[in-house]
Amino acid sequence: MSIDYQEKIPNNVNLGEDRRLQRALENWQPAYLNWWDEQGPDKGRDMEVYLRTAISVDADGWAQFGHVKLPDYRWGIFMAPAQENRKIAYGIHKGEAAWQEIPGEYRSELRRLIVTQGDTEPASVEQQALLGRTCPSLYDLRNLFQVNVEEGRHLWAMVYLLHAHFGRDGRDEAEEMLARHSGDPDKPRILQAFNEKTPDWLSFFMFTFFTDRDGKYQLASLAESGFDPLSRTCRFMLTEEAHHMFVGETGVQRVIQRACELMNELKTDDPGTIRAHGGIDLQTIQKYINFHFSVSVDLFGQELSTNAANYYTMGLKGRFEETKIDDDHVLKDASYKVSEIKNGEVVMADASAITAINERLRDDYIADCQKGVGRWNKTIAKAGIDFEMKLPNRAFHRGIGAFTEIRANPDGKLISQAEWDKHQSEWLPTDEDRVFVQSLMKPVTEQGKIAGWIAPPARGINGQSFDFEYVRYH
Repeated sequence: MSIDYQEKIPNNVNLGEDRRLQRALENWQPAYLNWWDEQGPDKGRDMEVYLRTAISVDADGWAQFGHVKLPDYRWGIFMAPAQENRKIAYGIHKGEAAWQEIPGEYRSELRRLIVTQGDTEPASVEQQALLGRTCPSLYDLRNLFQVNVEEGRHLWAMVYLLHAHFGRDGRDEAEEMLARHSGDPDKPRILQAFNEKTPDWLSFFMFTFFTDRDGKYQLASLAESGFDPLSRTCRFMLTEEAHHMFVGETGVQRVIQRACELMNELKTDDPGTIRAHGGIDLQTIQKYINFHFSVSVDLFGQELSTNAANYYTMGLKGRFEETKIDDDHVLKDASYKVSEIKNGEVVMADASAITAINERLRDDYIADCQKGVGRWNKTIAKAGIDFEMKLPNRAFHRGIGAFTEIRANPDGKLISQAEWDKHQSEWLPTDEDRVFVQSLMKPVTEQGKIAGWIAPPARGINGQSFDFEYVRYH
């Protein structure tokens, strides 16, 4: 399934066969390009960037690499190949043929799911728009722009579904996607994590590790949808999303590696000394982990959710890797362990599995995050340093769900407000921490050079070396 780049809007969905839909999307395209120009990457207009562009949706050879001017990047609409005779795998429609058109009774629920997912894509571009000014290397600048253009394409993916299947309502929603802006006091993005600032590259790496990983699990759940166009769209989005998490995991790992190098060179574990020599100390990195993990965990919603139960029962949004789970995929009488507060402690209790869909997805997410943290700890151990990064307990610093009304330390122990106030600065980034990290954000744009607070990558992109010309300035 190759993609035709001769079209005004590159696509593999036979857009030219539906002139009304094609015209509607071509009318939306200038508004998108205007949004990209106003809200997209700063410093990206006069460069040629070594970008990956999708040329097919087949598993092998789906992308090509080459230098592209960002304003000339061709955003398009791509769906994974249809699975022949695909059936709905769960809920009350289990075993029925997947829907090619939206069932009328589920129209509003599907629109809500698509709009919420779609809104996150331009939001992250807006959050990261100024990072190009402070890139630690051309390699990192290239990765930032790769993430940005693909988030833009993921917006196109959701906008296509809105235009193709929701008529005027869908067109209105697509326009609203460009009217909301991250952090705007009057028209903010839908989910709070996408209104947080991303002021520095450590925050960017944390965002792409933790928050884009939430995206992976949300997309994987939507890829199980009984609405086949949504499923196929999300399956291809997941292919692109993997690179975003790679940028995050290796980015944090390289900041940790550089801190360890400085600790060994200077023969000290004193955070102040590491900072004085231009590194980000391990304790500060841990605080950033605590913040970004807790904000991202909130994205999964309430532990027990009738909305999530309804989406599942209707066949609209499944569980992660639904077909690999060994149960009846209806969950009428099934139970699932959920964290709750009892007698002043966080305990596990049985809950209805159908209402605990969000919590199961959160569990899968946390287990995945833990693997990445384990790899970071191997970097520390390899340097011979006695320190271990940890994910905080899910009860820590929560804004949504059962733990919003309590205070807990990173180990999950419930504490008083006074104790929280006393120790908060040890657990979360302070204003001083953020100012210090910001002070290190000096651009390094000489080919093959890198900022002193981060180690170079173990390997380059697409087989290239680190000192490859990833970005050409004009």
